[in-house]
Amino acid sequence: MIKLKVNGQARQFDGDSEMPLLWYLRDEIDLKGTKFGCGMGLCGACTVHLNGNPVRACLTSVAAAANGVVTTIEGISPDGTHPVQLAWQEVDVPQCGYCQAGQIMSACALLAKTPKPTDAQIDSAMNGNLCRCGTYLRIREAVHKASGMVASGAGAEKRQPRASATRTRRGGK
Repeated sequence: MIKLKVNGQARQFDGDSEMPLLWYLRDEIDLKGTKFGCGMGLCGACTVHLNGNPVRACLTSVAAAANGVVTTIEGISPDGTHPVQLAWQEVDVPQCGYCQAGQIMSACALLAKTPKPTDAQIDSAMNGNLCRCGTYLRIREAVHKASGMVASGAGAEKRQPRASATRTRRGGK
């Protein structure tokens, strides 16, 4: 019997201990926010935290998570008001959005350890989280914005997502 804590809730698993944590989360306990991307730990779409560290859930077995604390995208905020989630909205980071759960999880892990990261630290921490849409500059901007939100201690009620319709880009609206 494997015991672990997922998003603050005690869990037990009596199945195949070598099952990837990704499939345990998605199929056994119905947490669908963690995405399957490549299945080889190369894309980062399946990133979760294990004992506060970002790991690839497709490569991490349930046995490797035994007696550990797992946090998924669903567990970082009950209502979507974690500073990283708010910054992602304000900067209008996602396009297709598939990689965003993994991107956000990596950003949260970085900010937990490095509250005011440099561009180089952000790039290093986010390395391996691939974005097919290429929103890397907006990802970096959002991490800086989230860092500022955390530093200022501003409450979620004071932050309003910027309407993406008002954002103009080169070459048109």
